[in-house]
Order: sequence, then C-alpha cells, then structure tokens
Amino acid sequence: MTQEHPFAQYVRIIGKGPHLSRPLNRDEMRAAAAMILAGQVEPLQLGAFLCVLRVRTEVPEEGAGFVEAVRDTLTLPPDPPRVDLDWSSYSGKARQLPWFLLAVLLLAQNGVRVFMHGTEGHTPGRLYTRTALQALGLPVAATLAEAAEHLRARNFAFLPLADLQPRLQEIIDLKPILGLRSPVNTFGRMTNPFAAPYEIQTVFHPNYRDIHRDTARLLGQPHMAVFKGEGGEAERRPQKPVLVQYLHDDVLSEEEWPVMLDMEGDAIDKEMDVARLGAIWRGEAADPYAEAAVVGTAAIALRLMGRGEDTDEATHLAREMWQARNRERLTAAA
Repeated sequence: MTQEHPFAQYVRIIGKGPHLSRPLNRDEMRAAAAMILAGQVEPLQLGAFLCVLRVRTEVPEEGAGFVEAVRDTLTLPPDPPRVDLDWSSYSGKARQLPWFLLAVLLLAQNGVRVFMHGTEGHTPGRLYTRTALQALGLPVAATLAEAAEHLRARNFAFLPLADLQPRLQEIIDLKPILGLRSPVNTFGRMTNPFAAPYEIQTVFHPNYRDIHRDTARLLGQPHMAVFKGEGGEAERRPQKPVLVQYLHDDVLSEEEWPVMLDMEGDAIDKEMDVARLGAIWRGEAADPYAEAAVVGTAAIALRLMGRGEDTDEATHLAREMWQARNRERLTAAA
C-alpha cells in the first residue's frame, strides 16, 4: 500500500466536497504554504490545491497563514532601514502608463520611504514596473540587502518578486498552464518584508477588498488602504469616483473619493510610450489625465498616513508637492 503524501491532508481538507470540505485554519495554511515554498509538494498536488482555493475563494485566515509562511523564508539584511510605506505592484499596465510610479517617486522626494515589490511577465501585452523604472534610469534591486541600500540612498526601492521569493514567481507563472490566477496573486503582495507601518493595496475585482483588509488585520498590520485601481495597480482613476477602505489600529473605515476629471468613457493610451513618464515629470509634456492620476494616487497614500484631515486636504497637499517637485531629477536623491 502506497503511503499517503504529507501534503495530501491539506488538499483533502479544502477539496473533499461541498459538505465535508472547509477552509484551512491559519496554522494549517502556514504549514501547507511552507511545504509549497520548500518544493515539497508534487505538481499535481499544487495544481489541485491552487485551483480549489481559487474556485472557492480564499479566506483571511488562509491569507494570514500564507503570508507568515512567506515571511519565514525571507532573510532581512542586518540593521534594515525604516520603511514608511509598503507598495505592491503585481498587475502591470495595459491601458495607461504606470503613473503610480511618479506618485511614489513624488512621495519619496518628500521624505516618505517606500518599498515596492511586484511581478512581471505573467500576462502578455502589459508594461511592468521593472521595465518602466529602467526606462526612467532608476535601479532595480536584486536582493533585500540591495533594496535596503536603495532605500537609504533615495527613499525608494523596487525588488521583483522573482528575487524576493522565487518560488512565488514560479507559481504565478503557472497561470497560462492552469488558466487561473492563484492565491499568490492575492496574498503574495502582502509580505511587507520591512514591516512598514503603512501598506497600500489594490484590487482588480472589488470583492477582494475585504479579503485584503481582513488579512492585514489578522497579521497585525497597523495601517493599510485598499481600493480598485487602474488595471489592478495602486493607481487612482481620476475620471471615476473611488471607494478606499482603510484599516487603522484594528479599526475599519472607508471613504469615497470624488471624480477629479470630467471626461466620458475609459481613458486608453494606445501608444504606451514609456518615455512620457519622464517627460511629464520634467514638465516637457502636459497631460491632465496623467497629472491627475499622479496627484490623486499620492493623495490616497498621504491620507492613509494621516497627512490630511480629509480627501480634499490630502489632494491639496499632493498637488502642492507635484507643483514643487524637483524637475531636474526624478527624485531629489536619485
């Protein structure tokens, strides 16, 4: 008789059927995810596990256990820098340039230390953060230690998921094989390796907002914001109102941000010329949509961090920062 594989118990718990299956508890998911990250599961088991979770939809307890397992695999450099804001970039852009990058660099120029991490290449035809940063002449870290150096030098660092936790990138890359996104897309972005007190998340499907916020709450994240962003990235869509949900010291709240631009239909950039990012920053080109996206995105981050009594004040502060930006460089410390 063949001995049962140790991972089979976790597949059985979630996949036994509509009446006998149940979600994994936090400890079970932490143990299951640890096996996955260590390469101790068979490909067939991994595919079944991911697909069942996707069909059923993950729960916050599973998210917390998954994130804890990922954090267990990370090795921070000695004396890591203080990080204010953890920012995930896991979708890529297809209809608009990543204007959120200019918002992040604006925050960094004004003393907010931002660590960004994300994926690339999982969906054809999208512009990913690494490519955009390289076009702007900004370095991309290859390790957490190198990210720490970048944070100290310019208040900003980007580390691709493939370097942060290679196994997670491998799982995301299974999308063309499975035909589905996996829990990694939901929870991998919540790793927050430098334990930043503020965390900004975004969703493409609004029903995932509560999962992100409730998972962050279980993990003891002090402050976080989540909203439906442009193309799935943390970027304000200035032509639409946006509901932002917050977590502040275990208290949940939300507020609706108003439309910034009066325009009809979706804003689509058919050219996607990445050189325009630098041109807009330097003032060599003007684009009301781009500038509103930058200001609006920075305003959400500022509001999350308590800089602004309401949405109007946070937006006003972000606009002042944009008008006073150092146009000679992308960041004051670059």
